[in-house]
Amino acid sequence: MNPRRKKRLITIIALLLGLSSAVGLTLYALQENINLFYTPSELIEGKGKDLEKPSIGQKLRIGGMVVPGSVKRDENSLFVEFKLIDSGPMVTIRYKGILPDLFREGQGIVAQGTLVQSDVVEAFEVLAKHDEEYMPEEVAEAVKGIKHEKPKYNSNYGN
Repeated sequence: MNPRRKKRLITIIALLLGLSSAVGLTLYALQENINLFYTPSELIEGKGKDLEKPSIGQKLRIGGMVVPGSVKRDENSLFVEFKLIDSGPMVTIRYKGILPDLFREGQGIVAQGTLVQSDVVEAFEVLAKHDEEYMPEEVAEAVKGIKHEKPKYNSNYGN
């Protein structure tokens, strides 16, 4: 083999090895920061054809409907606990902070947090839909077919 061709071949192989190792290291570093979306059913029963469940301590996003009557607020702090449901089992969400103004029972939300038990998520962010027409595609697909009652408001308020 010509010395010039040999030098080019070695340079190309070195570049390919360097590039592939850089991509591999980047993907390895990012795998801990990927927030996967789950519904309550997928969280409990598993996701996909392999029924893969998230591990305890994994960061994730979960979306569904807030179960009416399930919101429990601590009187002495900002701690809130509520249940989330889609078409199957319920999941408990724990959150410490101020909930969005649009947060209501019987409404679709998305919570981002860490799985602390197989059916409990410790959320660090809770997002509520911003109007009656909009719902994230993932949440709309997850809650398809769920019937829920909207909260009843006292029409005699202020009278």
